[in-house]
Amino acid sequence: MYIIHIKLDSKTHKSGFVTIIGKPNAGKSTLMNALVGEKLSIVTPKAQTTRHRIFGILNADDFQIVFSDTPGIITPHYEMQKSMMKFVSYSLEDADAIICLTDPMDEKIEPEMVERIKKSRIPVVFVTNKIDEATSAQLEAIRQWYATFDFPYHTIEISALKSKNTIELLGMILQFMPIHPPYYDKEDLTDRPERFFASEIIREKILLNYRQEIPYSCEVIISGFKDKPEMNVVMAEIIVERDSQKGIIIGPKGAMLKKVGTEARIAMEEFFGKKVFLETHVRVIKDWRSNINQLKKFGYEN
Repeated sequence: MYIIHIKLDSKTHKSGFVTIIGKPNAGKSTLMNALVGEKLSIVTPKAQTTRHRIFGILNADDFQIVFSDTPGIITPHYEMQKSMMKFVSYSLEDADAIICLTDPMDEKIEPEMVERIKKSRIPVVFVTNKIDEATSAQLEAIRQWYATFDFPYHTIEISALKSKNTIELLGMILQFMPIHPPYYDKEDLTDRPERFFASEIIREKILLNYRQEIPYSCEVIISGFKDKPEMNVVMAEIIVERDSQKGIIIGPKGAMLKKVGTEARIAMEEFFGKKVFLETHVRVIKDWRSNINQLKKFGYEN
């Protein structure tokens, strides 16, 4: 783990909100984790890993920046994806600055989103990520795309994974932060409770262990969380849409569910810094991704 330290010349405290947007797999979660210095957002090679808006808080003596990691920008096809895109919209409404992350090896964000950024009049930094992987031609194509914009913007090229130019990006963002006392306690790293991260860790292991549609049909609900001095006791339900998916999640003689549980428990122990007892069950809620009432219960309609 590493922490980024920047000291402002001014003695006046700054605080503000920075929204990170971009297409799926652009590296938004990796970037926020790098800037905050903690793994707060789960990261997998699969698209649409992030489903919620997650705050990561970077604190220093004279500033506090609240980063919002958001779901990748997509055209929604069912209710859960519509809710995910609402999180993106909300995060643009209260931002003091926008980081629009682009992957030079993938598609650019839609013109409609560029137009929305333009109309917001919020300072924006178009950040080209993965420069350690992109070709010079791919980087030049992104630069030419930026050159077509008819509104003020800033650009920088980085590698979030290798923390290349991330401090320089942070310096740019600090210019846009208003003079304001901290919004959160200076000891806080996020606005989310521990049980949220327990569910995300389990979901990360599901994404890494299953293929095709299975991970996207799963939701993880923490039905019980006890923070004991010697260990955390976590009771989790893995929600799927069909009986056939339940069988795949469990696997022959429960082998797959046991594997996911073991990997999740080890990751939780590292995250929480103590022993974890984890118990998981699988439950079917038919077509929950298209059920607005279920989505509300699962926190998608806040």
